[in-house]
Amino acid sequence: MSARPRRGGTELDAVIVGSGPNGLAAAVTLARAGLRVWVFERADRPGGGAATRELTLPGFQHDVCSAVHPMAFESRFFREFGLRERVEFVTPEVSFAHPLDERHAGVAFRDFDRTIEGLGPDALAYAQLLGPLVRRSTAVADFTGSPLVRVPDDIPTALAFGLRALEQGGPAWNARFREDAAPAMLTGVAAHTILSQPSVAAAGAGLALAAYAHARGWPIPIGGSQAIIDAMVDDLREHGGDVVVDHEVTSLDALPDAAVTLLDVTPKALIRIAGDAMPPRYRRRLQRFRYGDGVAKVDFALSEPVPWTHPELGRAGTVHVGGTRAEVADAENQVNRGRLPERPYVLVSQPSLFDPTRAPAGKHTLWTYTHVPAGSAVDRREAVTRQIERFAPGFRDTILATSSRTAREVERHNPNYPGGDIAAGAPNLWQLVSRPVLSPDPWRTPIPGVYLAGASVAPGPGVTGLPGWFAALSALRHDFGTRTRPDLSPREARRTRRSG
Repeated sequence: MSARPRRGGTELDAVIVGSGPNGLAAAVTLARAGLRVWVFERADRPGGGAATRELTLPGFQHDVCSAVHPMAFESRFFREFGLRERVEFVTPEVSFAHPLDERHAGVAFRDFDRTIEGLGPDALAYAQLLGPLVRRSTAVADFTGSPLVRVPDDIPTALAFGLRALEQGGPAWNARFREDAAPAMLTGVAAHTILSQPSVAAAGAGLALAAYAHARGWPIPIGGSQAIIDAMVDDLREHGGDVVVDHEVTSLDALPDAAVTLLDVTPKALIRIAGDAMPPRYRRRLQRFRYGDGVAKVDFALSEPVPWTHPELGRAGTVHVGGTRAEVADAENQVNRGRLPERPYVLVSQPSLFDPTRAPAGKHTLWTYTHVPAGSAVDRREAVTRQIERFAPGFRDTILATSSRTAREVERHNPNYPGGDIAAGAPNLWQLVSRPVLSPDPWRTPIPGVYLAGASVAPGPGVTGLPGWFAALSALRHDFGTRTRPDLSPREARRTRRSG
């Protein structure tokens, strides 16, 4: 594909701010279109929400934000990019599990039939709820991974998904269930959203993630999430682009001249960086964008695996700790009201069980998050430890070292998480439709050549690359006059496909 001539003789066609998955997705797409692309990153290494670092002890590799990647095989961008061919993944046989008291647990095997067999009286209810979505998981991913203001390509799938989200997001969410395991499993996944429970947006996200868990599983990259970033940076450089680290961007005027600028930042940061270049009316619209509650993160270096009371928990890539559906909902709703629950909901992953590169021989890494009110400065290390011990007595004795970050420190590490909000904007129903503004092309701003490309823009949060990819395709249409989208596949042949 031939690119538009460079503006004013500049050596760059595109400048990207931020080297997280979305910024790099935008960069890769534009570089594959034959454009000269540079990425600027404030940290000393690329990665953003998919970085891997030593946080506790030497030799223990911890994922700084995302650890398990339900969308690695389902995201349309990653499918086109051929991520499975570029990065080695392990997909646990148990996608996620949910411990309950008295040594019980709900276990979500990748094998859907096996999962159903373990749910007793609720087997049929779980099968009827999730079965149609599991069978059409890629269509679900394409529907939920597109701006919701557009007419869906697969209306039957969208309708089936919507009806289930309405049920599980409303007062009738328990109507089909008789026991604790199945509803707890669903709420454990829905609670990833840091929204009140029940709610339609949380239920929708939970149903989608659960469908992926049973369709292709929740994969874990060998070497940590950084492996995904490294693959994208390698592809960018192979196609003439580059990443400049240790370079914080505070103003559009400080960037090199280029035809387009794509920013993997929040609306709050865009307002600051754009300054007087931003039209007042658009500024007011962005100022109405709301951020959600935050996370406190605790990473552990362990002497041995977590001693879960239920044996299947040690085979799960992700464990949702919090008790019954009612307990998880109560904890999340307390956070929503500005309180810190005594028994918090905790997301847990022990990637060293599946990837020996994460820790020294015989040792283990443990990754955990818990939700807190936005901007909280409270260290939740003890609360997380105590809640894990509830279902894994003796866990405290396995701890060699910890690294704990409050929500305020999470934001300090990555300004794309205001108040610790790793979704970069509350993913409630309205802000999934109008993210960050109500528009069929929300990535394009009224500032000529400037686009938003981060998780604050449609289709929203998660390690998908989709916001950056959509922003890059918008820039290609509007500033380079092409409606073809570049071939992103690992193959050397660089064909183009006509966009839908």
